[in-house]
Amino acid sequence: MVNFLIFGPPGSGKGTQSVRLAEKFNLTHLSTGDMLRAEIASGTELGKKVSSIMSKGELVPDEVVVEMIANKVDSAKNTAGFLFDGFPRTVAQTVALEKMLNKRGMKIDTMLVLDVDHDELVKRLIARAEVSGRADDKDPAVIENRIDVYKEKTEPIIDYCRNKGIYKPVNGVGSIDDIFDRLSVIVEEVL
Repeated sequence: MVNFLIFGPPGSGKGTQSVRLAEKFNLTHLSTGDMLRAEIASGTELGKKVSSIMSKGELVPDEVVVEMIANKVDSAKNTAGFLFDGFPRTVAQTVALEKMLNKRGMKIDTMLVLDVDHDELVKRLIARAEVSGRADDKDPAVIENRIDVYKEKTEPIIDYCRNKGIYKPVNGVGSIDDIFDRLSVIVEEVL
């Protein structure tokens, strides 16, 4: 199985592109946000644990998120690999993900990073707010904070993956189809 991380700041198009890539290449799209909500909705033991943590406004600990991902990896059938979207968000989470995958004879094969300039990100997030109604996309101060948090906490993973030789930058500006075509070329090379 081949495993991809898809990265980019808020508004870079990760979610949109992840769904399309997973469908085209028979990859299992693992969005940790979606997975956490599904666990809670299903009422699983893990869901109850996560719900209790989140209801207090606390972050779900890394080991709980990695356990949830491990369950998905172990239960996946007939997949070419996994596309991790929204996780890892720190170098420590990246190391934890690698350990979990290594125990299963797998590794992170490629990190796809959507490069989008700051002004374009802000423009996209504001446009998305008009369509989706997401409150976190409306407020310019919140947008700036989300981008700053990405730069501070998540961007260091790029250097970590660059040092491992798995970092692949992708121009994230253009039409959705153009960006998808650029990503597809890289995914096809790895598969």
